[in-house]
Amino acid sequence: MSFTEALARHAAETKYSALPAHTVRSAQRFILDSLGVAMAGRRAAFRDQLVVCAQGFGQGSEARVWVTGERLPAAHAAMVNAYQIHSQEFDCVHEAAVVHPMAVILAALLAHAERQADVSGRDLLLAVVLAVDVAASLGMAARSAIKFFRPAQCGALGAVAALTRLRGGASDAVRNAFGVCLGQLSGTMQAHREGVPLLPMQIAFNARNAVVASDLSAAGLIGPRDALEGEFGYLQLFESASDVSGLADALGERWRINEVSHKPYPSGRATHGGIDALQQLLGRGGLQADQIAAVTLYAPPLIRQLVDRPLREAMSPNYAKLCFPFVAARCLQSGGVDIEDFDAAALTNEATHRLASKVCVRPDGTSDPNALTPQRLELKLHSGALEVIEITNVLGSPANPLSESQHLAKFERNAKREGIDPSSVIEAVENLPQTKSLRPLLDAMIAPR
Repeated sequence: MSFTEALARHAAETKYSALPAHTVRSAQRFILDSLGVAMAGRRAAFRDQLVVCAQGFGQGSEARVWVTGERLPAAHAAMVNAYQIHSQEFDCVHEAAVVHPMAVILAALLAHAERQADVSGRDLLLAVVLAVDVAASLGMAARSAIKFFRPAQCGALGAVAALTRLRGGASDAVRNAFGVCLGQLSGTMQAHREGVPLLPMQIAFNARNAVVASDLSAAGLIGPRDALEGEFGYLQLFESASDVSGLADALGERWRINEVSHKPYPSGRATHGGIDALQQLLGRGGLQADQIAAVTLYAPPLIRQLVDRPLREAMSPNYAKLCFPFVAARCLQSGGVDIEDFDAAALTNEATHRLASKVCVRPDGTSDPNALTPQRLELKLHSGALEVIEITNVLGSPANPLSESQHLAKFERNAKREGIDPSSVIEAVENLPQTKSLRPLLDAMIAPR
């Protein structure tokens, strides 16, 4: 059996009863987390312009934009909601796959579910788990440095598999949907390199494309059967090298949603190891910013590729969130990193820039092009003292997870910013295994007018 066929069968044939209780719980936690960061994305750059553009793309009332409630065709609602999830760099990540698995997937699934109306809580939970299995497995197959924006493409392929399942499609239908989706995959790392809002827009494009691919496939459009492993399929075109060995055997045995990491801070995940180390140093007490002579983060190639970028006098929030020197300086000044650390005043703060000029990222000798750890942070004081922190498991990872209270505090903070009652969304997500309708959850995502 090919890897493509194994993924298609897994998506089409796995039953909810096969999911362990802790896997269902993981799905609930990351659904809630993703909805919370989508609320934070309500205020992201270009979000309001995107809504206006989406309203001009075509009329329809199938699904709503989260927080503000505008009604759009399902594909366009998925696009806007996916942008909100990823635009603040606050959404979860599967580190081994280098994939943000929920942004494309949850936005596409809930937009479709709102128009279809008969999707139950269990249907959604199973669809999320299966979609993440597909997306993470494809990401884990990569053996080369990321060049296309992997979270967008893998997310779309995972989403289209789960959408086909929600429609009741068999494995052949999933395989066909992969092929139709392949023709719409988009997004490169150039947007990441330049730190522009097109980066989260690539997530948005692929959420829309997943819904469109599912609709077209269901209507009878035929796509290539070897969309993943063919000569011009996903793995050949989007990854310079790949290896699917063992990944098919893990389906149904290792549920990838259990391997997903929270992002405690609204910055690139590649900054989080350094933030974690700095917070450990700050927790020891007595450290003042004016005592610091130099901060050096020794990290694998992927960290350097993602966040080792020069400080600029004029930076956009998207650029600054992926600039470790700036993020580290804000952490040292405020004791943490939050949405407000990327507002206009923070981005131009002279003291922040002076402190950031003392921060650098250096290679640690690791050869794995997709590794995020280990990392080592060295902080040198003007006194000559040297503080060293080794990071193996970054805060928020399965080996160093957020506590339940930390997870809920992050969600509640994001909900309250937008005037949404956090308890109503939390209750709706808690009730997913029993609910026959997603209406309470979808309604709870809209702020009172």
